[in-house]
Amino acid sequence: MKKRFEMTSASLHVLAMALMVCDHLWATIIPGNQWLTTVGRLTYPIYAFLLVEGYFHTRDVKKYALRLAALAILSEIPFNLMYSSQIFYPVHQNVIWTLLIGLGCVHLNERVRERGMVLRILTAGGTLLGGALLGLLSFADYNAPGVLTILVFYFFRGRKWWCLAGQTALLYYLNVEVLKGLAFEVELFGQTHFIVQQGVALFALIPIWLYRGRKGRGGRGFQYACYAFYPLHMLALHLIRSMI
Repeated sequence: MKKRFEMTSASLHVLAMALMVCDHLWATIIPGNQWLTTVGRLTYPIYAFLLVEGYFHTRDVKKYALRLAALAILSEIPFNLMYSSQIFYPVHQNVIWTLLIGLGCVHLNERVRERGMVLRILTAGGTLLGGALLGLLSFADYNAPGVLTILVFYFFRGRKWWCLAGQTALLYYLNVEVLKGLAFEVELFGQTHFIVQQGVALFALIPIWLYRGRKGRGGRGFQYACYAFYPLHMLALHLIRSMI
């Protein structure tokens, strides 16, 4: 029997890292190449999805949160240097803070899962509003839509048709209607259409839907390499830019 192609957690991490480098190359040493940041739009939905999956597969949520918090702190200076060439840049925080806020929202919802429908609805509404507000006020990367993207993958977790439809519809709204960004003018069948660059993020659903729950190759060393890659590649890009 022919084996069905699928993405593993490890392969999703590698794909997300490669796409993130494309986006950050555009932001640093190869500006003006819009295709780099366009394909980079796929990065965040993959990481948001992996965060939710990580929550359900971790043995210790507290340790998972502490690892993210440590990474967020360690990544702040490399992030600031990459984006502003300044050590202190308070108006834009790295994306790990966004993931950490989302993780907290997911955990709060899970804590009340068995405590009645009314409390579950109130908690869901509270985390949607509170998480979005915290993402906005903290100046975390992707701010409110970033936190809400995580909650989309949480509330619509699974492979049922309504889960996939919910992911598609809500990611469309968050990326095309809320985040928007640059729009490309395209001529199609004699008519002019505008394609929102951030809307390309929806294509991240293709590798995400090819995931079937397998971890793939890579143990503890691979996990920590993925963590280290985020601050180290930003620091490397900053240093390269300063030398050219």
